[in-house]
Amino acid sequence: MRLYPAIDLRGGTVVRLYQGDYAQTTKYANDPIELAQAYEDAGASWLHLVDLDGAKGDAGENLYVFEEIATRTALRLQAGGGVRTGDDFQRLQDAGVTRVVIGSLAVREPEMVREWFVQQGSESICLAADVRKADDGTMHVQIAGWTEDGAIELNDFITRFQDVDLRHALCTDVSRDGTLGGPNVELYRTLVERFPWLQVQASGGVSSLEDLKALAAAQVDGAIIGKALLEGRFTLDEAAACLPND
Repeated sequence: MRLYPAIDLRGGTVVRLYQGDYAQTTKYANDPIELAQAYEDAGASWLHLVDLDGAKGDAGENLYVFEEIATRTALRLQAGGGVRTGDDFQRLQDAGVTRVVIGSLAVREPEMVREWFVQQGSESICLAADVRKADDGTMHVQIAGWTEDGAIELNDFITRFQDVDLRHALCTDVSRDGTLGGPNVELYRTLVERFPWLQVQASGGVSSLEDLKALAAAQVDGAIIGKALLEGRFTLDEAAACLPND
């Protein structure tokens, strides 16, 4: 299982949201460039970046951070937040992003995103399936920085892109994100079983090494770790050491 340390940005500052709520933002003193370098020094090969300003539709100040990290580290960047047009996609690639994360647009304009899969290739895109449990018990994909229900069920969302060689999907249980309450392991186990060809990345709630072991046992391809690292629950070295060697 690959580990993706995560850096979420608002106005160039490292932050974490609680359950995707912009009104419940925790700011951290870490310089994002230095934090990325520290993760690289600890053995990370990938970094997950989120432009929270862009995700909400606001003009952000975060692209320069992406560029600086790409220039000053050898990390491969997986990043998103507010990708709405082909120009947005290209700007992230120009900033040094290896894999662009697309969420809301894949709900609103699926045919456009399907075409990008054909043009850019599967390794260039990660589908973001950020979900909340609906009244009927199904998991609905959220959009607009998790502020709106996209009115599509998780499995239907993933199936929509299966025939254009979707390979990477990031799934966040929004109710767990930023809570340190533990990941929704059953959600990810079910996804892996239903879509065995998909490389699933688990996000939201990781708080302990035991959480990582549980995700590895569920056979997810990757785990995104944000708040637990920022608040010293464990180090990236400890996380890597606790996982079985393939």
